[in-house]
Amino acid sequence: MSRYWSDRVSRLDPYVPGEQTESKSVTKLNTNESPFGPSEHVIQAVSRCVGQDLRLYPDPRSLALRDAIASVEGVNSDNVFVGNGSDEVLAHAFQAFFSSSRPILFPDITYSFYPSYCRLFGLSYEQIPLNDDFLVSVESYSKQNGGVILPNPNAPTGIDLGLTAIRKLLENQSEQVVVIDEAYVDFGAESAATLLGEFPNL
Repeated sequence: MSRYWSDRVSRLDPYVPGEQTESKSVTKLNTNESPFGPSEHVIQAVSRCVGQDLRLYPDPRSLALRDAIASVEGVNSDNVFVGNGSDEVLAHAFQAFFSSSRPILFPDITYSFYPSYCRLFGLSYEQIPLNDDFLVSVESYSKQNGGVILPNPNAPTGIDLGLTAIRKLLENQSEQVVVIDEAYVDFGAESAATLLGEFPNL
C-alpha cells in the first residue's frame, strides 16, 4: 500500500519510540503511565456503564463528559475538547488553528510529534533553541509567526514554564494562537487553564 501514499506522507520519518522495557516492575513515567491500576470506584462506574448502550454510538459532543471535566478543572465546558488521547487532540489543534502562511514556533528540544504534525499538514515551522539552562525564553518567540505551541512542562527536559512567563507570551502573541500542551502538567507544573477567560488566543 505504501506506493499509494501521498507525497507528504511518504516524506515523513516514522516515529521511533524510546527504548521500552519488558519488565513489569518498571513504571514508565516517560510515557505517562501510572504505577497504580484504576481505583475500585472507577471499575464499578465502568461496569455500571457497560451494557446495552455499547451497541449505540456515543454522544458525538461528549457533553456529560465535558461537563464533568469542566467541573473538576474549574473551566467552562466550552473550553473542553474530548479526543482519543492527547495526540489526536494535538492533531486537531494543528489542523484547526495553524496555516501554512507563517511558521509555527516551538522549542528545538521538545515533543517529537510537533515537527511531524507540521510536515503532515503542510505547515512551515521554526524550532526555537532553549537557553543554556534548557529553559524556554518567551522573548525568543516575539518574531513573526503563525502560532506557538509549548509543552508545559517541556518534554523531555521536564522543566516547567511559570504562569508569569505564559501570560507574557500570550500578551505578546495576542493576534496568534498559543497552544500550551499540558500532557505532563500533573507532574508538577501550574496549569494555564486559569488564563482561559483572560486570553481568547489560548
